[in-house]
Amino acid sequence: MCATCGCGEDATPRVYALDVPGAQAHGHSHEDGHGHTHDGHTHDGHEHTHDDHSHEHTPSDPHGDGHSHAPELISMEQNLLAKNDLLAERNRGWLAGRKVRALNMMSSPGAGKTTLLVRTLTELGDRLRAGVIEGDQETSLDADRIRAAGRPAVQINTGAGCHLDADMLRRGLDALDPPMDSTVFIENVGNLVCPALFDLGEAAKVVVVSVTEGDDKPQKYPHMFIAADLVIINKSDLLPYVDFDVDECLHRIRHLNAHAQFLVLSATTGDGLAAWFDWLDGRTSPTETRTGSLTGSLEESLTDAH
Repeated sequence: MCATCGCGEDATPRVYALDVPGAQAHGHSHEDGHGHTHDGHTHDGHEHTHDDHSHEHTPSDPHGDGHSHAPELISMEQNLLAKNDLLAERNRGWLAGRKVRALNMMSSPGAGKTTLLVRTLTELGDRLRAGVIEGDQETSLDADRIRAAGRPAVQINTGAGCHLDADMLRRGLDALDPPMDSTVFIENVGNLVCPALFDLGEAAKVVVVSVTEGDDKPQKYPHMFIAADLVIINKSDLLPYVDFDVDECLHRIRHLNAHAQFLVLSATTGDGLAAWFDWLDGRTSPTETRTGSLTGSLEESLTDAH
């Protein structure tokens, strides 16, 4: 059982390369000279078994040592995240060395991440030389949609796992083998909690929220919005029909994260996509406040809708 997020012990990821040759079974080597395989427990040329880390328990007197178990759980969580952060830094260096920009796309299920990615890849995929690493507990349904858009995709099925981590991304990058000066979209498992805790080595975290979810999501899931570099409010075409206050949502995000950027768009109709494309092309300054122009575009779309 994962001490950080509660993933089940059977959360064994499976990586599938779709339309990417020679990537079904793979190992990889890092620039620091060590190599490891992921279907066993061999690292740096040393084999590890669970016997190497045996722990004795005394069922008849589990608390007889007088120690509280809470500090042990905290230590496990810190160790888990520290290991992930180290792997994330290695990923970040690997990506930087190849001038590959990786974007971690996160949302709750049904917010429209895949629709947004398909639309983006259709418009900009060739120019961005983009590929996608898809994270889902099961199936390759979303990855199949990416492939239909003409771009390479690698599927990572996490089983009982509720997020991607840095090691899973490393394996996905091995399978995808992105070219120099390209973009990798990482579609994380649909979940507004755990993905925020795990650095993957990405260049930016993008959080997608649907207007059908309510404008109180930043308050309910603060860690996700604190971590965000960009928040996209999707399905703006449904604003006339749902109770969602864009200004209030922006206010709540700003209260948590003063530096996050904010876009309103509809991946289905295409309204507001130009601002998203500008952001991808680097034409939007990280410190720029786009609320005014977005509000104007939003008012126009609402007028058209009526």
